[in-house]
Amino acid sequence: MSFNLENIIRKNVKGLRPYSSARDEYVSDGSEMVFLDANENPFENGVNRYPDPQQRNLKTVLAERKQLKVENILLGNGSDEVLDLLFRAFCEPQKDNVITLPPTYGMYKVLSGINAIENREVLLTEDFEPNVSGILKRIDTETKMVFICSPNNPTGNSFNAKKIEELLGNFKGLVVIDEAYIDFSLGKSWTSKLAMYPNLVVTQTLSKAYGLAGIRLGICIASPEIITVLNKIKPPYNVNGLTQERALKRLGNGEAITNEIKEIVSEKNRLLQALNAIPFVVNVYPSDTNFVLAKVDDANRRYQQLLKKGVVVRNRTNQALCENTLRFTVGTTIENIRLIEVMKSLNLNTNK
Repeated sequence: MSFNLENIIRKNVKGLRPYSSARDEYVSDGSEMVFLDANENPFENGVNRYPDPQQRNLKTVLAERKQLKVENILLGNGSDEVLDLLFRAFCEPQKDNVITLPPTYGMYKVLSGINAIENREVLLTEDFEPNVSGILKRIDTETKMVFICSPNNPTGNSFNAKKIEELLGNFKGLVVIDEAYIDFSLGKSWTSKLAMYPNLVVTQTLSKAYGLAGIRLGICIASPEIITVLNKIKPPYNVNGLTQERALKRLGNGEAITNEIKEIVSEKNRLLQALNAIPFVVNVYPSDTNFVLAKVDDANRRYQQLLKKGVVVRNRTNQALCENTLRFTVGTTIENIRLIEVMKSLNLNTNK
């Protein structure tokens, strides 16, 4: 099924000319210049100048690390801004719809509501895989995007690649694959398939494996044509200078990132084994992420018991297909030992 990007861009966005900032019109080549073009405070304090609106240095480093071209990358104030830009570029309010696959990341639904876009939910199967036939049945001429979180939050599993390929090949809109947890997975990123699928959009983040949740940096990876559309509507200075500096510093220490990922994966495997030995844990689901989803006898009760013992986890029992489940983020060795000790101490038949 052929994909034509022009068919899904909002009409007002097609004719839009993006705001041109002073830092767009003159790009420094490193020469010593007197900058009197942007109405900035001239007294140097490290942050008195506007940041690069296109984050050129940061994109160059990311492109090299992820084996991409700079033209394939757009950066945002966290992945949530990236997702919001997709809604605003391709979905007509009060008319279009998107499809999400619960249980999944909750911001897709929130953003659809904010942008006045219908959110059509198609539940995952009982084994937490996309129901492709169900999704295709819900698609109509106003369906602009399908959101796929893989590895998925909160279930932790990566979806079957053939199911995603079937959607990419049979949908005329965008298939947005959220890879927030891809660095913990043994599977390949879908960014390797960009040339094959022009309707593929991949989002990633520096919040998880890179340990930079506090700086809010999200990544959109797509064809240059899709990136060009998103650049039309993004705020000119959406990624501040301090965020760019901190990201570059962290990316310059690739060995530390790799070692932390290895340690998290190792600790996760130990946590999986330990949780399986807890009497009130009914099932522990496989995980390609930095968290573990476990089914327990009574999630609400166990959640409160853990809180009283000073351990905060996530109660997912109200999510579709996740009744009586708790989500455990993998912590440090000391934190994980503490969690297991507390879990073992909880009495199966009392409220202690």
